[in-house]
Amino acid sequence: MPELWGGVECTVNRVGDRFYDQTVASGHERRPEDIDRFAALGITSLRYPVLWERTAPAGLASARWGWADERLRRIRDAGMEPIVGLVHHGSGPEGTSLLDPAFPEKLAAYARAVAERYPWVRAFTPVNEPLTTARFSALYGFWYPHRKNGLAFARALLGQLRATVLAMRAIREVIPEARLVQTEDFGRTHSTTLLDYQAAFENERRWLTFDLLTGRLAPRDRMWRYFRNVGIANAELDWFRQHPCPPDVIGVNHYLSSERFLDHRIRRYPRERWGGNGRHRYADVEAVRVLAEGAAGPRALLREVWDRYALPLAVTEAHNGCTRDEQLRWFVEVWDAAMALRASGVDLRAVTAWALLGSHDWNSLLTEPRGHYEPGVFDVRGPEPRPTAMAHVLPRLRAGQRPDHPALDEPGWWHRPERFVYGAPEVTPRRPGQAHSSAHRASGALRAVTDGSRRLLVFGAAGTLGRAFVRLCALRGLPVRSLTRSDADIADRDAVARVVERYEPWAIINAAGFVRVDDAEREAERCARENRDGPAVLAAAAAGAGIPLVTYSSDLVFDGAKEAAYVESDEPAPLNVYGRTKAEGERAVLERHPGALIIRTSAFFGPWDEHNFVAGVLRSLRSGHCALAAEDVVVTPTYVPDLVNASLDLLIDGERGIWHLAQPDAMSWLELARRAAEGAGLDPGRVEGRPGASFGWAAERPAWSALGSERGLLLPPIDNALERYARQVQEEGGIDCARGAAVTHSDAALGA
Repeated sequence: MPELWGGVECTVNRVGDRFYDQTVASGHERRPEDIDRFAALGITSLRYPVLWERTAPAGLASARWGWADERLRRIRDAGMEPIVGLVHHGSGPEGTSLLDPAFPEKLAAYARAVAERYPWVRAFTPVNEPLTTARFSALYGFWYPHRKNGLAFARALLGQLRATVLAMRAIREVIPEARLVQTEDFGRTHSTTLLDYQAAFENERRWLTFDLLTGRLAPRDRMWRYFRNVGIANAELDWFRQHPCPPDVIGVNHYLSSERFLDHRIRRYPRERWGGNGRHRYADVEAVRVLAEGAAGPRALLREVWDRYALPLAVTEAHNGCTRDEQLRWFVEVWDAAMALRASGVDLRAVTAWALLGSHDWNSLLTEPRGHYEPGVFDVRGPEPRPTAMAHVLPRLRAGQRPDHPALDEPGWWHRPERFVYGAPEVTPRRPGQAHSSAHRASGALRAVTDGSRRLLVFGAAGTLGRAFVRLCALRGLPVRSLTRSDADIADRDAVARVVERYEPWAIINAAGFVRVDDAEREAERCARENRDGPAVLAAAAAGAGIPLVTYSSDLVFDGAKEAAYVESDEPAPLNVYGRTKAEGERAVLERHPGALIIRTSAFFGPWDEHNFVAGVLRSLRSGHCALAAEDVVVTPTYVPDLVNASLDLLIDGERGIWHLAQPDAMSWLELARRAAEGAGLDPGRVEGRPGASFGWAAERPAWSALGSERGLLLPPIDNALERYARQVQEEGGIDCARGAAVTHSDAALGA
């Protein structure tokens, strides 16, 4: 059984003169108690930063050790072994860089100081992913010192590796038994036949970190000649042969994006994927998105590393920035690969849960703080880190038990047809060493639903929210049985009991309900039946079956008197029939099913519904009309795809009780309309504001019903959502301008 290790995303990278610190972004910098959370998972070793840039930014004489003192002591007291990292995608303090000739000696001096302060530490990673860092910093120019040439790349790589050797020498003079856990991102490059030469070069380059540290790179080797051609002297390369520093553990960092496909037919791909080598232009894309046989996968790549070096291995990073179900599938697949390799004789020591606290802005390669967050084992978007489903799965794996989450019934997206985003899959000849990494790939990878997969039961499938659930569950590989009103009346106990017994779902999602706020004043009984009685019936059925229920409520349960964002514990005080039935429905659901998940949301809009407020505004503007919107009614708009994905994540995490899900931006309907217009390239000045009272609404609205959360703000900002909305609508040809008409007082009510 491999050990379970953990890791905190701790990159401190530099862009220009600005340093970006992941421990600050995640909040871990100020939360030493996170270490106790990690230990509770059963982690035996923790990859942990004592980073040079953070600890001694102005030199060793003024080093600030207090932060590391407290945390390393806490790690030891919790029964975990720290694997101390000194540089993590960084370039050192401000006074040095990867191209500084003295960088190796400077890092070695810092490494000695660390060893002297913590002589009980036994495992070190002086430099994380030196090859990856050299590429991003000196070949592609993303990070400091922002160079883009072969010589700078070579010097950055050799400088980091020399620093690693010297750092370990300095550490071992203090701690003779110190171990080197050297990490690197191992991928593989595939290509069209024309670009075989480029793929061969990159597939040889990927070994440089370990070929140099083990002293095996020789003058006869292609990469030796490469170094010489870009201007590196023989003596600089011979130094590594004379001073080998083989890792005690090779740490393999593997991501779905690690395997690439190079294609000279660039017009098949978006421009941002285009590149070249001076000889040919080509697109560089994820191999899993193109190749019919799929990427090689973790098992095959780990075997390659073992066959080449025969040194102990560990998977030191295995993160998937995706929805919760896909995160589970990816980690379990990597764990299974490790188990299979150990059974075949490979000395594979551990698999690392990375990143425990998630990561920030890696979708832009840490080049700018955009606020993009990918949760990990914990989600840090609330007052305290919240355990996700990963936190429940990891202890079971460590105990040798098979996780039994319904999300694991289906293969990951990298095994399903929707992975092909660039047209027909590319069939390529299998190269030596290529192998299928999963049983899913052998015969049943490309099918929509695996036989025997457990399903979600979605009521209200004909509505805006229900259709979005059906669509997004299909994309996420979550089998669904969807029901419309004609299939089952949610307020009919017998009908609900029959469908629950027939389909045996693992959870119920109630996307049904009465949504016409003004009509509710005239149809109070019908509104109550659909918004109160129906959810109560579903709650009783779910509780009886011992399964979760997700149901929806509204910001209109509040009266607006607070004039600040409402949180989950605020007491409802509805002003209208619709809001009252929603509040009554909340109470009825929790009485019958205390474990239900109730999501309050507000003012939603989405790309698959042309009858929402944002769609109406854009339709009017595109047809040459003006648009009207309430200027004195404040809401928190909600993008339906974000709402559905966050709801599913919370369901998979096992959350319960009341949650508020909306974009974290309070604004009037007028501001929403103008931002939507601007995001779509239309004139926001053609949206005119009017008092809410002038629209003739039958139902009284609160002037302020913005939703905040004391549990966690899970949705991205509204401008991000509107940008994605406009792009999605354009791709799908929505909002037909020919049918446009001015947004009138009654149209505006669609969003209210």
